[in-house]
Amino acid sequence: MDFLISQDKYLEAGVHIGTKTKTGKMRNYIYKAREDGLHVLDLKKTNERIKNAVTMLSRYEPSNVYIVGGKDNAKAPIVKMCELTGFKPIVERFTPGRFTNPSRSDFNEPAIVFITDPAVDKQALKEAFESDVPTIALCDTNNETKYVDLVIPTNNKGKKALSLIFWIIGKEIWKSQGKNESDFPELKDFTG
Repeated sequence: MDFLISQDKYLEAGVHIGTKTKTGKMRNYIYKAREDGLHVLDLKKTNERIKNAVTMLSRYEPSNVYIVGGKDNAKAPIVKMCELTGFKPIVERFTPGRFTNPSRSDFNEPAIVFITDPAVDKQALKEAFESDVPTIALCDTNNETKYVDLVIPTNNKGKKALSLIFWIIGKEIWKSQGKNESDFPELKDFTG
């Protein structure tokens, strides 16, 4: 399998570290359970799903791609990725009706929505589903995947893991937009 970055970089960032809880739908993405009870995610599946997400996201006009992240650890990497790709960040509180109520001043009509955590960003996920908008979500072992069209199995809590995932996706989108890979910022620029 071709990894987008070395497996060691995934491991250093803790992308593979799940929680002690696992949901039925996330079972297929779990490599093993450690002695301390934490579940370990399968990095091959994470890498494969990142590639799928990049393919999906690159099909849309960047200004119609919305990246939603209500977690503090996700804000800096989302804003940086959006700045580089042209995607639209929503990192403040997601107000109900933002994707479903055209009379709102902050109403948006996304073509695709990327969610950082289905539990935290559940309102955005629900509204994307109600609006028949495809969704991609970073899902940890304890997440429900209802309404998610493409699951990226990853630690969606840790600052290093989130920074790395958004850096990889941003870099791959950057390349798909025909830009020079060597001009893409370093990972440290995504950590906030």
